[in-house]
Amino acid sequence: IAASIILIHCILLTTDIIGTFCPDSLVGTVIAGVVGAAYGVAILLGLESIVNLFGSLPFNFLANLGSVSSYITAAFAIFPAVAVGYQHGFKKGAVAGLITLVVYLLTVKFGKFALGEAKVALNGFGMAMLAGMVCLLVFATGVKGTGDANSSLVTTFGDKVKRIRSNWWLLAIMGGLVAMATSLGIVAGDPISLGLVSEGSWAEAAMVALARAIGFVPLVFTTAIVTGVYGPAGSTFVFVVGLLLHGNPFVAVIAGAVVMVVELALINVFAKGMDKFPGMKDMGEHIRTSMNKVLEVALTVGGVVAAEAMAAKFVGITGFGALFVVGCLLLNRISKKPIVELAVGPVACIVFGILLNILLVLQLIALAPVA
Repeated sequence: IAASIILIHCILLTTDIIGTFCPDSLVGTVIAGVVGAAYGVAILLGLESIVNLFGSLPFNFLANLGSVSSYITAAFAIFPAVAVGYQHGFKKGAVAGLITLVVYLLTVKFGKFALGEAKVALNGFGMAMLAGMVCLLVFATGVKGTGDANSSLVTTFGDKVKRIRSNWWLLAIMGGLVAMATSLGIVAGDPISLGLVSEGSWAEAAMVALARAIGFVPLVFTTAIVTGVYGPAGSTFVFVVGLLLHGNPFVAVIAGAVVMVVELALINVFAKGMDKFPGMKDMGEHIRTSMNKVLEVALTVGGVVAAEAMAAKFVGITGFGALFVVGCLLLNRISKKPIVELAVGPVACIVFGILLNILLVLQLIALAPVA
């Protein structure tokens, strides 16, 4: 809501349901296309309506709500080291973490220089994340294997793979459209890159999207081989393409389509690679876990900061925002039906903003005078 960027799951989860319910025929395909397009338009209009609704409140807290993602860039520099720790133990995780910190400090100190007439300014968090990813890949590729489980899957379910490849043109169109929408800043593939894009950190968002795509390769490819069904965004490399080609939608649509076709062509190669380097396969799960853990912390801290920024707009309620968000976090943990913890910070801030408006209307609190 604060960034006005649509998380792709809001679209693809529902379109999966729409497509599944429609008959497997030409008529069903047309119906699915029409209903899916209508849903996409409804998502855009709905988001705009919510933004307009919040803008009409006595106290518009949307500007402060954006602070929820303020620590995502900094926090995500450390997620590769956390992933190393999950996969290879604390000591190697600590080594990767130390390397991450050193690279950050060196980049801040020496990352601004001139190449001829061009001035280069490296981003400290981006370079630190890149260093962590290198550590993650080095440790993962160090684990060798001799099995052939994934190669056997390709042989056993060869007809499933052929079915996917026979629809390459449709998947290519979807990959191109996703990359195009991402390059325009309309959609994002995950909450992390969404937050980074909202801050204008496109390069860092691309790195996060790349790490996430690597993490999902084993899951997506294994599922595709066994079921004969491929995800509409593939292994999510199309989001990386869109982010790298920010502001070039027509190039992104072509590149996204090409990437999707290449993915389909390399299913067998990836399967054999996962057998040779099992550490890479295991790495995917740890990347996803570490991303979620880091995001939980970053959004919770950001939620406290955002809520306190809202409270600061009123007289005499300093600390009320922190009290509310922390209370929501801890009470959610003991709830019988808790929401996902990474959503607690943003949801608590939205509820807090609405609560402040109610208290303001009831004249129980007052806006601080503008300096």
